[in-house]
Amino acid sequence: MDHRPHITEDAESLAQEAARHWIRRALEAIQARGAFHVSLSGGSTPKRLYQILAEGELAKSLDWNRVHLWFGDERCVPPDHDDSNYHMVHDALLAKVPIPSHNVHRIHGELTPEDAASRYARDLVRGLPERQGAFGRFDLLMLGMGADGHTASLFPGTPALEERERPAVAVYVEKLESWRVTITYPLIERAREIMLLVAGAAKAPVVAAVLEERPEAQDYPVARVRPTDGELIWWLDRAAASQLDAAP
Repeated sequence: MDHRPHITEDAESLAQEAARHWIRRALEAIQARGAFHVSLSGGSTPKRLYQILAEGELAKSLDWNRVHLWFGDERCVPPDHDDSNYHMVHDALLAKVPIPSHNVHRIHGELTPEDAASRYARDLVRGLPERQGAFGRFDLLMLGMGADGHTASLFPGTPALEERERPAVAVYVEKLESWRVTITYPLIERAREIMLLVAGAAKAPVVAAVLEERPEAQDYPVARVRPTDGELIWWLDRAAASQLDAAP
Protein backbone atom coordinates (compact mmCIF):
# COMPACT_ATOMS: atom_id res chain seq x y z
CA MET A 1 0.00 0.00 0.00
CA ASP A 2 1.44 3.39 -1.01
CA HIS A 3 0.70 5.93 1.75
CA ARG A 4 3.47 8.27 0.54
CA PRO A 5 4.86 9.35 3.93
CA HIS A 6 6.45 12.79 3.92
CA ILE A 7 8.93 13.02 6.81
CA THR A 8 10.31 16.26 8.24
CA GLU A 9 12.86 16.92 10.96
CA ASP A 10 10.51 18.15 13.68
CA ALA A 11 7.01 19.46 14.38
CA GLU A 12 7.89 23.04 13.41
CA SER A 13 9.27 22.04 10.01
CA LEU A 14 6.25 19.80 9.55
CA ALA A 15 3.90 22.74 10.09
CA GLN A 16 5.97 25.04 7.86
CA GLU A 17 6.11 22.61 4.94
CA ALA A 18 2.47 21.60 5.31
CA ALA A 19 1.40 25.26 5.29
CA ARG A 20 3.20 25.87 2.01
CA HIS A 21 1.58 22.76 0.56
CA TRP A 22 -1.84 23.95 1.81
CA ILE A 23 -1.41 27.26 -0.03
CA ARG A 24 -0.34 25.50 -3.23
CA ARG A 25 -3.39 23.28 -3.16
CA ALA A 26 -5.63 26.28 -2.48
CA LEU A 27 -4.24 28.23 -5.42
CA GLU A 28 -4.56 25.21 -7.71
CA ALA A 29 -8.16 24.55 -6.68
CA ILE A 30 -9.18 28.18 -7.17
CA GLN A 31 -7.56 28.28 -10.59
CA ALA A 32 -9.10 24.97 -11.68
CA ARG A 33 -12.54 25.09 -10.06
CA GLY A 34 -13.07 28.61 -8.77
CA ALA A 35 -13.06 27.74 -5.06
CA PHE A 36 -11.09 25.84 -2.43
CA HIS A 37 -13.02 23.61 -0.02
CA VAL A 38 -10.85 22.38 2.84
CA SER A 39 -11.71 20.48 6.00
CA LEU A 40 -9.66 21.53 9.03
CA SER A 41 -8.53 19.46 11.99
CA GLY A 42 -7.75 20.28 15.61
CA GLY A 43 -4.54 19.70 17.54
CA SER A 44 -1.23 21.43 18.19
CA THR A 45 0.40 20.72 14.81
CA PRO A 46 -2.55 22.06 12.79
CA LYS A 47 -2.74 25.07 15.13
CA ARG A 48 0.83 25.99 14.25
CA LEU A 49 0.02 25.47 10.57
CA TYR A 50 -2.92 27.89 10.84
CA GLN A 51 -0.71 30.47 12.54
CA ILE A 52 1.78 30.18 9.68
CA LEU A 53 -1.00 30.57 7.13
CA ALA A 54 -2.04 33.82 8.78
CA GLU A 55 1.48 35.25 8.69
CA GLY A 56 3.21 37.29 6.01
CA GLU A 57 3.13 36.50 2.34
CA LEU A 58 1.27 33.20 2.57
CA ALA A 59 -2.01 34.85 3.51
CA LYS A 60 -1.53 37.66 1.01
CA SER A 61 -1.16 35.24 -1.91
CA LEU A 62 -4.67 33.84 -1.49
CA ASP A 63 -8.10 35.16 -2.46
CA TRP A 64 -9.87 34.33 0.78
CA ASN A 65 -13.25 35.10 -0.80
CA ARG A 66 -12.87 31.81 -2.67
CA VAL A 67 -11.82 29.73 0.35
CA HIS A 68 -14.39 27.63 2.21
CA LEU A 69 -13.35 26.25 5.59
CA TRP A 70 -15.03 23.17 7.03
CA PHE A 71 -14.28 21.07 10.10
CA GLY A 72 -13.59 17.35 10.43
CA ASP A 73 -14.93 17.15 13.97
CA GLU A 74 -15.92 19.21 16.96
CA ARG A 75 -16.47 18.81 20.66
CA CYS A 76 -20.00 19.54 21.84
CA VAL A 77 -19.15 22.84 23.50
CA PRO A 78 -19.90 26.49 22.67
CA PRO A 79 -17.72 28.18 20.02
CA ASP A 80 -15.90 30.30 22.60
CA HIS A 81 -15.00 27.31 24.80
CA ASP A 82 -11.31 26.50 25.25
CA ASP A 83 -11.93 22.95 23.98
CA SER A 84 -13.62 24.08 20.77
CA ASN A 85 -11.76 23.40 17.51
CA TYR A 86 -13.54 26.39 16.00
CA HIS A 87 -12.27 28.60 18.83
CA MET A 88 -8.71 27.45 18.22
CA VAL A 89 -8.97 28.04 14.46
CA HIS A 90 -10.59 31.43 15.01
CA ASP A 91 -7.76 32.65 17.22
CA ALA A 92 -4.98 31.18 15.09
CA LEU A 93 -6.32 32.02 11.62
CA LEU A 94 -9.81 33.43 11.16
CA ALA A 95 -9.27 36.59 13.16
CA LYS A 96 -6.21 37.43 11.05
CA VAL A 97 -7.30 36.83 7.44
CA PRO A 98 -10.02 38.48 5.31
CA ILE A 99 -12.26 35.44 4.90
CA PRO A 100 -16.03 36.12 4.70
CA SER A 101 -17.90 34.72 7.69
CA HIS A 102 -20.31 32.82 5.44
CA ASN A 103 -17.33 30.88 4.04
CA VAL A 104 -16.62 29.41 7.47
CA HIS A 105 -18.80 26.34 7.99
CA ARG A 106 -18.48 25.51 11.65
CA ILE A 107 -20.09 22.68 13.59
CA HIS A 108 -22.55 24.17 16.07
CA GLY A 109 -21.33 22.35 19.15
CA GLU A 110 -23.53 24.43 21.44
CA LEU A 111 -26.60 22.53 20.15
CA THR A 112 -27.53 19.06 21.33
CA PRO A 113 -25.19 16.48 19.77
CA GLU A 114 -27.84 15.10 17.40
CA ASP A 115 -28.99 18.56 16.35
CA ALA A 116 -25.41 19.70 15.78
CA ALA A 117 -24.67 16.62 13.65
CA SER A 118 -27.89 16.95 11.64
CA ARG A 119 -27.30 20.62 10.96
CA TYR A 120 -23.72 20.03 9.88
CA ALA A 121 -24.75 17.12 7.66
CA ARG A 122 -27.26 19.42 5.92
CA ASP A 123 -24.61 22.10 5.50
CA LEU A 124 -22.23 19.58 3.94
CA VAL A 125 -24.86 18.33 1.52
CA ARG A 126 -25.79 21.86 0.47
CA GLY A 127 -22.34 23.39 0.43
CA LEU A 128 -19.81 20.89 -0.89
CA PRO A 129 -19.35 20.56 -4.67
CA GLU A 130 -19.38 17.41 -6.81
CA ARG A 131 -21.98 15.72 -4.66
CA GLN A 132 -22.82 12.04 -5.03
CA GLY A 133 -25.85 11.36 -2.88
CA ALA A 134 -25.14 12.83 0.55
CA PHE A 135 -21.41 13.14 -0.05
CA GLY A 136 -19.64 16.09 -1.65
CA ARG A 137 -15.93 16.44 -2.24
CA PHE A 138 -13.25 18.32 -0.35
CA ASP A 139 -10.29 19.63 -2.31
CA LEU A 140 -8.16 19.01 0.77
CA LEU A 141 -9.02 17.14 3.95
CA MET A 142 -6.79 17.61 6.97
CA LEU A 143 -6.75 14.84 9.56
CA GLY A 144 -4.75 14.17 12.68
CA MET A 145 -4.31 10.99 14.69
CA GLY A 146 -4.44 10.16 18.38
CA ALA A 147 -2.17 7.70 20.15
CA ASP A 148 -5.13 5.26 20.16
CA GLY A 149 -5.37 5.46 16.37
CA HIS A 150 -8.48 7.63 16.21
CA THR A 151 -8.83 10.26 13.50
CA ALA A 152 -11.34 13.10 13.37
CA SER A 153 -13.65 11.81 16.14
CA LEU A 154 -13.75 8.28 14.77
CA PHE A 155 -12.72 6.44 17.91
CA PRO A 156 -12.17 2.69 18.34
CA GLY A 157 -15.34 0.79 19.20
CA THR A 158 -17.81 3.59 18.41
CA PRO A 159 -20.85 3.25 16.10
CA ALA A 160 -19.62 6.12 13.95
CA LEU A 161 -17.05 3.75 12.41
CA GLU A 162 -19.83 1.89 10.59
CA GLU A 163 -21.84 4.89 9.37
CA ARG A 164 -22.26 4.84 5.57
CA GLU A 165 -25.38 6.94 4.97
CA ARG A 166 -24.69 10.31 6.62
CA PRO A 167 -21.71 12.64 6.12
CA ALA A 168 -21.64 13.67 9.80
CA VAL A 169 -22.87 12.04 13.01
CA ALA A 170 -22.84 12.56 16.76
CA VAL A 171 -20.67 10.17 18.74
CA TYR A 172 -20.28 9.59 22.47
CA VAL A 173 -16.68 8.82 23.41
CA GLU A 174 -16.99 6.79 26.58
CA LYS A 175 -13.37 6.98 27.68
CA LEU A 176 -13.52 10.78 27.45
CA GLU A 177 -17.06 10.98 28.81
CA SER A 178 -17.96 13.49 26.14
CA TRP A 179 -20.03 13.97 23.00
CA ARG A 180 -18.52 14.98 19.69
CA VAL A 181 -19.61 15.46 16.09
CA THR A 182 -17.52 13.88 13.36
CA ILE A 183 -17.46 13.48 9.62
CA THR A 184 -17.69 9.87 8.43
CA TYR A 185 -15.64 7.57 6.25
CA PRO A 186 -17.73 7.90 3.05
CA LEU A 187 -17.13 11.67 3.07
CA ILE A 188 -13.45 11.24 3.92
CA GLU A 189 -13.03 8.75 1.09
CA ARG A 190 -14.22 11.25 -1.55
CA ALA A 191 -11.57 13.90 -0.82
CA ARG A 192 -9.23 14.85 -3.64
CA GLU A 193 -6.35 14.80 -1.17
CA ILE A 194 -6.03 13.79 2.47
CA MET A 195 -3.28 15.42 4.51
CA LEU A 196 -2.71 13.28 7.61
CA LEU A 197 -0.54 15.24 10.05
CA VAL A 198 1.16 13.29 12.85
CA ALA A 199 3.88 14.52 15.20
CA GLY A 200 5.49 13.06 18.30
CA ALA A 201 7.04 9.81 19.48
CA ALA A 202 3.89 8.76 21.37
CA LYS A 203 2.19 8.12 18.04
CA ALA A 204 5.09 6.22 16.46
CA PRO A 205 3.77 2.70 17.26
CA VAL A 206 0.46 3.34 15.51
CA VAL A 207 2.15 5.03 12.54
CA ALA A 208 4.41 2.02 12.06
CA ALA A 209 1.57 -0.49 12.48
CA VAL A 210 -0.60 1.22 9.88
CA LEU A 211 2.01 2.14 7.28
CA GLU A 212 3.62 -1.29 7.45
CA GLU A 213 0.24 -3.06 7.56
CA ARG A 214 0.98 -4.98 10.74
CA PRO A 215 -1.82 -7.19 12.14
CA GLU A 216 -2.65 -4.79 14.98
CA ALA A 217 -3.43 -2.02 12.49
CA GLN A 218 -6.95 -3.39 12.06
CA ASP A 219 -7.75 -2.02 15.54
CA TYR A 220 -7.00 1.57 14.56
CA PRO A 221 -9.67 3.74 12.88
CA VAL A 222 -7.00 5.69 11.01
CA ALA A 223 -6.11 2.52 9.09
CA ARG A 224 -9.53 2.69 7.43
CA VAL A 225 -8.81 6.04 5.80
CA ARG A 226 -8.66 5.07 2.14
CA PRO A 227 -9.54 7.61 -0.58
CA THR A 228 -11.45 6.13 -3.50
CA ASP A 229 -10.28 8.67 -6.09
CA GLY A 230 -7.67 10.84 -4.45
CA GLU A 231 -4.36 10.89 -2.59
CA LEU A 232 -3.54 10.07 1.00
CA ILE A 233 -0.30 11.65 2.20
CA TRP A 234 1.04 11.04 5.71
CA TRP A 235 2.94 14.08 6.97
CA LEU A 236 5.22 12.94 9.80
CA ASP A 237 7.94 14.45 11.91
CA ARG A 238 10.98 12.28 12.57
CA ALA A 239 9.72 11.30 16.03
CA ALA A 240 6.41 9.99 14.68
CA ALA A 241 8.27 8.07 11.97
CA SER A 242 10.87 6.64 14.36
CA GLN A 243 9.47 3.09 14.49
CA LEU A 244 9.13 2.62 10.74
CA ASP A 245 11.45 -0.12 9.52
CA ALA A 246 12.63 2.05 6.66
CA ALA A 247 12.68 5.35 8.59
CA PRO A 248 15.55 7.63 7.48
